[in-house]
Amino acid sequence: MSRSALVGNVTAMLEDAGFAVSDRCAIRPKSFDVAARRGGDLLLVKILGNIDAFNEETGHEMRRLGTHLRATPLVIGMRSRDEALKPDVVYFRHGVPVFSPDTAYNLFVEDVPPLIYAAPGGLYVNIDGDLLADERQERDWSLGRLATELGVSRRTVSKYEDGMNASVEVAMELESLFDAPLTSPVEVLTGAEDVHESEPTPDDPAADPDDEAVVATLTRAGFTVHPTVRSPFKAVSTEDARDEEPVLTGHSEFTKAAEKRARIMSSIGRVTRTRSVYVVERATRDSVDGTALVEREELEAMRDADDLREVIRERANREEAA
Repeated sequence: MSRSALVGNVTAMLEDAGFAVSDRCAIRPKSFDVAARRGGDLLLVKILGNIDAFNEETGHEMRRLGTHLRATPLVIGMRSRDEALKPDVVYFRHGVPVFSPDTAYNLFVEDVPPLIYAAPGGLYVNIDGDLLADERQERDWSLGRLATELGVSRRTVSKYEDGMNASVEVAMELESLFDAPLTSPVEVLTGAEDVHESEPTPDDPAADPDDEAVVATLTRAGFTVHPTVRSPFKAVSTEDARDEEPVLTGHSEFTKAAEKRARIMSSIGRVTRTRSVYVVERATRDSVDGTALVEREELEAMRDADDLREVIRERANREEAA
């Protein structure tokens, strides 16, 4: 299957599951292919035939964007090297959860979350330690007896009850011994890091030298500017002191390529519930599909973030009313 067809299939699956999906980010380089929202769940989705193409730089950018946009970054892929991804197993690459289209279908359409995750050494599951302790005590089994039944140490059993996860084989043996479900699903959307101890969100990269003046102006206006390196926008601008929506920010001469980026920014913004602005030297129109066009001199004359937000709203609304 071609990558284009795979992207189309995954997008259709997300739409069938009730997600609003953005236009595909048909530019290079790109950290994610589509944004998707269903209720309070916002996804930034990278879609690959071979997940080995997912590199560290892209993983770091997706994690940063997940933090700035309050979204879950994830990769949906078919295989790693020459091996297909196992169904209902969550993998991790550079701190980002990865799984197959079948796993995605089960999770998003069938509402059946995966139970297994891959980590160094094999496949693991979450053990409900409290439930395990209750089942053991109800049968009046000591830690030592359960350890003997499992062929592990007493200390290992104690760790299971304290929340340590177990291999698939041990989990199956536990459920067979107690004839009860003792595992809990991998919470991909809200708790993936509970089963994967990733490093803190990577620091923002330095701004492109061509964008430094724009970044300085936005910072002076009260924004915290988070530069990007592999996205259709140059930065995500936020305000730490207020719960205002982030602003996707672009900057370049207004060319056909810039217009394409501005349209993608608008589509992403509708899904991520962000505003978008594209800073240009000279503008011949107010906006592109809801992305406001602002000349650099005009931006420099604005006093604070509220001035820019008002301009963005006015120009987006003006276009919608036209």
